[in-house]
Amino acid sequence: MPVRKIFNEQLTELHQHLLEMGMLVNEAIYKAVKSLVNRDQELAENVIVSDRSINNMELALEQRSFELIALQQPVGIDLRKIVTVLKASSDLERIGDHAVSIAKTTILVGRSKVVKPIPEIQEMGDMVKMMVQDVLKAYLAEDEEAAREIASRDNEVDKLQRIIYTKCIHFMQEDPDHLEEISHLLLVAQYLERMGDYVTNVCEWIVYLKSGEIEELNN
Repeated sequence: MPVRKIFNEQLTELHQHLLEMGMLVNEAIYKAVKSLVNRDQELAENVIVSDRSINNMELALEQRSFELIALQQPVGIDLRKIVTVLKASSDLERIGDHAVSIAKTTILVGRSKVVKPIPEIQEMGDMVKMMVQDVLKAYLAEDEEAAREIASRDNEVDKLQRIIYTKCIHFMQEDPDHLEEISHLLLVAQYLERMGDYVTNVCEWIVYLKSGEIEELNN
């Protein structure tokens, strides 16, 4: 089999594994937020255990990427494709870590009635999950314009974080004896906001893949 064909097949396999990792991360976001909203500790535990698979996939992608760089010595667009996988897999792994943090918050909060429901948390989680889903499609299609549009949505994620922050401060003023419990929700909003930032990072790597330029999106 020609060397080029082998290399193309190896690249395709690399991309496929990244997409599989992304789908696991998206599932982790969904389950983590659902576990918090429903106070489902069993589902939260599932998110924590499943994170091992995400971490293992990220390590495998990193190792395979370095192997391809060392053995094939790619240049130009081929090198950019491998670098994009390296960088995007790292960002996805961090999103998975934040999903675990939300799941751990579910366990900390338990069934406490002190922490009041905040519908914007569900909304924020849905928004981030859709951003991850769409950025995977943009990556697969190498769609730079779609990547830019997805990155712009991070502004809406930031707005929801500010709403949650304001509500939590109000709750703290109403119930100063339970500052710690309420502060957990502030952290959840922060985790989701960071997820949006990492999706934006992936968008930037898609732009890099197409243009060869590293551009900061959604400053």
